[in-house]
This record gives sequence, structure tokens and C-alpha cells, in this order.
Amino acid sequence: MRRRRLGGGGAAGGSNMLRFYTDDAPGIKMTPTVVLVMSLCFIGFVTALHVFGKLYRNRAGGS
Repeated sequence: MRRRRLGGGGAAGGSNMLRFYTDDAPGIKMTPTVVLVMSLCFIGFVTALHVFGKLYRNRAGGS
């Protein structure tokens, strides 16, 4: 089995991808690591809200 080249369409494909990340564009510049950390924090926050909601409902409903 032959390995595929990751460049896609040769030098043009690689430069397009690099240009996508390095061009000056309007908006907030975020690295993939920042996006990953923010998404994990959001998932943790939503999970904590679910847990606190269940605990609060059990305490309020039990008395």
C-alpha cells in the first residue's frame, strides 16, 4: 500500500493552507490549542450545570 502525500495538490495546496492561517484577516486570531481549551471548558461548564441542576432538583423535590 502506497502512502499518500499530505500536500494534496502539490505546492499550491500547501501554500493555500498556510495562507489561510497567516493572512491578515479581520477578527480574533486564535490558535487551534486555544479553540480546543475553550471547547473543553464549555463542555465542562455545561456538564457542571447538568449536575448542579439534578442536585438542586433532588433537594428541592425531596423536602
